[in-house]
Amino acid sequence: MVLAHLHRIDPNANMARFYCIDLAPTLFGDVTVLRHWGRLGTQGRTHLETWPSTGEAKASANRTLQQKSRRGYRPAER
Repeated sequence: MVLAHLHRIDPNANMARFYCIDLAPTLFGDVTVLRHWGRLGTQGRTHLETWPSTGEAKASANRTLQQKSRRGYRPAER
């Protein structure tokens, strides 16, 4: 379940970035927060963070989304 796919584009600063957050269940009953980010057009980087419950995973993802929103990331246009 993709929670958010965000972009931050500023041509004056030569900035074109993406940030994607996804939640996925594991085989052992935990929930993983998948974070994928980088410059648009590149493969980017990925970080996995596993939590024992869905509530904790959603809280972690929401904290990150709030931080990215404060930094100027906006939902990607499809």
